[in-house]
Amino acid sequence: MGEIARTWWLILVRGILALIFGVLALVWPGLTLLALVILFGAYALVSGIFALFAAFKHGVKSRAWLILSGILGIVAGILAFVWPGITSLALLYVVAFWALFSGVSEVIAGIALREMITNEWTLIVGGILSVIFGILLIIWPGAGLLTLVWLLGIFAILYGIAMVVLSFRVKKLAPTP
Repeated sequence: MGEIARTWWLILVRGILALIFGVLALVWPGLTLLALVILFGAYALVSGIFALFAAFKHGVKSRAWLILSGILGIVAGILAFVWPGITSLALLYVVAFWALFSGVSEVIAGIALREMITNEWTLIVGGILSVIFGILLIIWPGAGLLTLVWLLGIFAILYGIAMVVLSFRVKKLAPTP
């Protein structure tokens, strides 16, 4: 448990990155498709790397779910960079399925960690928000890129808040020097 608490900052960084990404998406809703692809790709790639780092740094039961979430994030980021000219509909589905799979992974990880940390609900809430976001994108794919930008921005801000709250809860578990 102390190992997770000592690297609480990894969760904080993921939350801050999500907040920055969300604010940028809302401030510049008229982003071009290429800019959105690059922004999403960078976020997904960094988030995936941090999830993998956390998975291999900690010997917890939920390691497989963190690994899955990390791999999915990295793959989504690479796809966004390899195919920057994809249509908004294709980007929408990449984002939707990434949100669904990583959200389910986080809910399962939160449930697995409930015996090890308090307030694991923040990880679960982040995962549920991710799943809802993915489902909404699949249900209304024709809503267009502007709607995707707004949904992505709102999701990223809410998810970022959940991760920042979780990071400080986990930090409290660190043994005092």
